[in-house]
Amino acid sequence: MTRTTVSSATREITIGFDQPFTLIGERINPTGRKLLAAEMAEGDYSRIQSDALAQVAAGANMLDVNAGIPLADEPKILAECIQLVQGLTDVPLSIDSSIVAALESGLAVYQGKALVNSVTGEEDRLETVLPLVKKYGAAVVGISNDETGISEDPDVRFSIAKKIVERAEDYGIPRSDVIIDPLVMPIGALGDAGRQVMHILRRLREELKVNSTCGASNFSFGLPNRHGMNSAFLSMAIGAGLTSAITNPLHAPEMAGIMGANVVMGHDPNCKAWIKKFRDPAPEGEGSENRRGRRDSKRRRTAG
Repeated sequence: MTRTTVSSATREITIGFDQPFTLIGERINPTGRKLLAAEMAEGDYSRIQSDALAQVAAGANMLDVNAGIPLADEPKILAECIQLVQGLTDVPLSIDSSIVAALESGLAVYQGKALVNSVTGEEDRLETVLPLVKKYGAAVVGISNDETGISEDPDVRFSIAKKIVERAEDYGIPRSDVIIDPLVMPIGALGDAGRQVMHILRRLREELKVNSTCGASNFSFGLPNRHGMNSAFLSMAIGAGLTSAITNPLHAPEMAGIMGANVVMGHDPNCKAWIKKFRDPAPEGEGSENRRGRRDSKRRRTAG
């Protein structure tokens, strides 16, 4: 089984088909968050601090860090955010940018083995991002689109994924360090989006033998009860071969879907994590005295 290892300075995470699902917290991202974007542009990272800590407390195994703010100094802000987050928590990070200079700035200060998010099948991206990934010994997310855009044909998206994996190997990056994003489309706009992504995920697992990830919330875009839909999608996608996702760990339905899938896939032995999370608390007053009373009662019955 293929295993992708990423790390911080002190903690290692393994992503794989035989491992519990890896949740990558998505909230450190100014896209669509005007207040956060304004604060980051001014050097105010207090919201980054609270978002990082809250996501880890909620169960995130990794954190995605994005500093894509128009007209701002993205390389500087991204590097500062990475240093800040690494000073707060020991979970590994995904360094997320479409700007190569920002990726290098982030990688230069990162402590450990990072995940670079991302490279596409476009020639200029392959030629600029992959050498950077190799230089810093990172892992990389490969997104299944190229110069022609995003195909609605899942086999075309798979062929782009295959191209990324093969080109990475040409640069000396093993396929175990390439995590493919098959591109999740909104099911509300494209009725076949679910079947498409399940088809690609199975091929990634069985043919390319590479790990996978996605932006899970894309699937429910435009629909009511998005969290319920995301939970259903994640559970089914994990069964098809998805091994990680960038999503919000603060949403309980998604977390329940992921934890339930871990149980079904045999990645939560004896349902230990599930029981710890969801078992009913002891009734009020149910403490050591009550337990001792039950033991005394049992002794009396045995003695009689």
